[in-house]
Amino acid sequence: MADIRPDHYAALAGASILVVDDEPGMRNFLTKILRPRARRVDEALGPAEASERLDQGHYDLVILDNIMPQKTGLDWVGEQRKLGFFADTILMTAYADLETAIAALRAGVNDFVLKPFRADQILNAVTRTLDRSNLRRDNTLLRHELGSDTARGQLLGSSPALAHVRDMLRKLAPLDTPVLFTGASGTGKEIAARTLHSLSDRAEKPYVAVNCATLQPDRVARDLFGVVEAGEHRAPGLFLLADGGTLFLDEVAQMPEMVQAALLRVLEDQRIRPVGAERNIPLNLRFCFATNADLQTAVAEGRFRADLYHRINVVNVHMPLLRHRTEDIVELAAMFMQQFSRALGVPALDLDQDTLLRLSRYDWPGNVRELRNLIERSMILGAFPAEFAGAGQVTGDAAIENLDLVMQRHIMNVLDRCDGNRAEAARRLGVSRKTIDRKFAAWSETGEM
Repeated sequence: MADIRPDHYAALAGASILVVDDEPGMRNFLTKILRPRARRVDEALGPAEASERLDQGHYDLVILDNIMPQKTGLDWVGEQRKLGFFADTILMTAYADLETAIAALRAGVNDFVLKPFRADQILNAVTRTLDRSNLRRDNTLLRHELGSDTARGQLLGSSPALAHVRDMLRKLAPLDTPVLFTGASGTGKEIAARTLHSLSDRAEKPYVAVNCATLQPDRVARDLFGVVEAGEHRAPGLFLLADGGTLFLDEVAQMPEMVQAALLRVLEDQRIRPVGAERNIPLNLRFCFATNADLQTAVAEGRFRADLYHRINVVNVHMPLLRHRTEDIVELAAMFMQQFSRALGVPALDLDQDTLLRLSRYDWPGNVRELRNLIERSMILGAFPAEFAGAGQVTGDAAIENLDLVMQRHIMNVLDRCDGNRAEAARRLGVSRKTIDRKFAAWSETGEM
């Protein structure tokens, strides 16, 4: 096989690797090659120490010698698979006979390296194994995402309410603290969670979203925690596939009671036990949760565990209603218009001032999701519904008048949220108190209050 160029060793950058060999020279040789390229490389003197290492942390790859004093590498891999061992393995051996190859396949070994070998040979084997593993994981997560209703997009808008959310996400990004996103349906809770993930040092690792309302009771343990059956079949669950990244649990209030208890243990120990396994597998996860329900009420009514509620409600990021950030409607509508124009292959509709004014006056009970659906439906039909359709492009004094009405509505919304406190409303709007007073005086004179 042709040697792989050094830039093809990129798969190593985020990998955690365990080297198992009783010979110090071989361990030193491997760690010297791998440590500068991998995220983490640990050593074990033999099978017993390797088992202890697996109890302490999860590895992407284990490289082990076949002939060791305590037991063969193949025997050790076979035993660990039955206990709960999901890492890929590369076996180092001086003998590549058919019997060893068959036994290796049965034990779940992913690749062989024949001794003696050069540095580029082990690097090539490691890269091949990690690439295949990453491809399997990505395919599994892609199938999961295609089978679920996961939101994609960006937090768009310049309103003070959204600026507060962005500020919170920036502060939380470098931490591993669990985050609970609350707010009405359609306010962008999952998009905020994805944004938090992208801002964190976990951005290159998986982001996995799970809708708790769609979990099937007969499959929930297998889907989340994985399964080990008779040492032969093993499948990592979503928790393990997300290892190193972020796990987002949406509609957490609808989580089945049995899952609530299991999740509490995972949060407390950062470990999972796959179905049929005898080992608790350590995890490295950032947990995010979301709900549009009142969890305190659910706790009081016995539908949600109080201990779990206090465990996930460490930091609460509340997503604002669209009617409380009406100044963002123009930007959001324009973005959705561009997206659907490209996707549907149709020209964009005219967002004239009259249409924008009517959009800003609507209450949006479905929030940003409802606005997105309205734009998509209007693009398909070729026109806005009558209640939103404008009378054409508004110019001159009429445009100024309509824009002033949009501004008035937004100021009134902010003032209402501040319980009539004009100083606090001015602070949130980023203007002076005198500006607010002048606007109210003008509106009083024209009878628009």
